[in-house]
Amino acid sequence: MIFTDTEERLTTLASTLLLAYGLTPAEISRIPEGTATDNYSVVDHQGRRHFAKVYRTREHLDLERAAVELSEYAADAGVATARAARTREHELLETSGRLPMSLWSYVPHTATAEGGLKGARWAAAGEAMGRLHSRLASHPVAAPTLQPGAAVCDVAASRDRFERLIRAYQGKPTLGEFETWALQAARDRLAILGDVQRTLASLPPLTVQVVHGDTAGPNVLFQHDDVAAFVDFRPPATGYLAWEIARLGCDPKSVLDNSAESWITGYTDLTLAYRDANPKAFTTDLLSSLRVGCTAMLCSAFPLSVPIERPHIVDPAMEAYGRVRHEAALRLLNRLPVMEETLRDALL
Repeated sequence: MIFTDTEERLTTLASTLLLAYGLTPAEISRIPEGTATDNYSVVDHQGRRHFAKVYRTREHLDLERAAVELSEYAADAGVATARAARTREHELLETSGRLPMSLWSYVPHTATAEGGLKGARWAAAGEAMGRLHSRLASHPVAAPTLQPGAAVCDVAASRDRFERLIRAYQGKPTLGEFETWALQAARDRLAILGDVQRTLASLPPLTVQVVHGDTAGPNVLFQHDDVAAFVDFRPPATGYLAWEIARLGCDPKSVLDNSAESWITGYTDLTLAYRDANPKAFTTDLLSSLRVGCTAMLCSAFPLSVPIERPHIVDPAMEAYGRVRHEAALRLLNRLPVMEETLRDALL
């Protein structure tokens, strides 16, 4: 057996896989990604690969189980997701042993959507998300409703958070390079919150329904130009469809890595494919998605707040993401009228 992490940890994981799933691993290796879980690639003796997600705490296992159930609910309707394996007791989560975990089918040869929305992937992403939302609209937790679009963000709460963040940075005796940048970025955000509030006030009522919960680029996997799987569902809860569409379509790296013309062309392809796959969706949700995505990013203090609130997770990747997300949000705000006009011409 091949281990590539601490022997004690992986010996325990191997024992859990055998006892709970009847799976004898031939190889286990740690996957670096994962902020709230420890993730592993597992190869069994038949050469089949699996994905093991080990939960770091038992505090929220009921919510973790609900998230897996939501993924299964989508998969049962043919939506592209990874499948969770059942334990010998037919449970979606293993909770009786030392390591609480879930075991998943491994989706091979994939790349995430982060920075990778180009060409045919735009329409593929829209079609897959349209199918996902169409399925989740029937989830028993809640039926779709219309809610005020302006409620997407709480500008007053964002203003308070940026002010507190600025004070916290100013109170530190010294600031590193990223902290200095984050302080200035927080000041810039605070200065434009008036524009953000006016932008939000212009939004019409928008659809709120059960959603995936975190359609950021890393949670959408592509095989070539096709969506292979949505992963890392959150527990079933309602959210704005427009924000979830923008969360993927306005992926910061994709915004910055494309010219303005090619980006809005791609985003238009995404929304048109989404509408074809989810014909019950309101056009207003699609038209408003750019405005919703832009304002939501500008209202969010993440990851500018990370050095203050969670300094232990600061690393070069987090710092780079903070800079890219800030620049992408400002670029969207500056070009919003022109991009919305292009999108409107295509959808109406």
